[in-house]
Amino acid sequence: MAGVGILGTIIIGLLAGWLAERFTRSNHGLLTNLLLGVVGALAFAWVVRHFGIVPNGPNGWLPNLVGGTIGAVVLIWLYRQFRR
Repeated sequence: MAGVGILGTIIIGLLAGWLAERFTRSNHGLLTNLLLGVVGALAFAWVVRHFGIVPNGPNGWLPNLVGGTIGAVVLIWLYRQFRR
């Protein structure tokens, strides 16, 4: 996550994972929230950069939080689809 540092990445990942957990009505632990948020943010940043939506990827706290939440929601949805 560009420009937020390792501590910022962890905080954003936790918040994004927690928000995704609330949006999807899931029940995960703290570590799962962190992983979903960070991986979701990285995946979202790759997608927006790859398709040229945001040429340099999202920068800053808020764009990374939004992207991480969207990415984590998608990851939870995919997990549920494969679990069936």
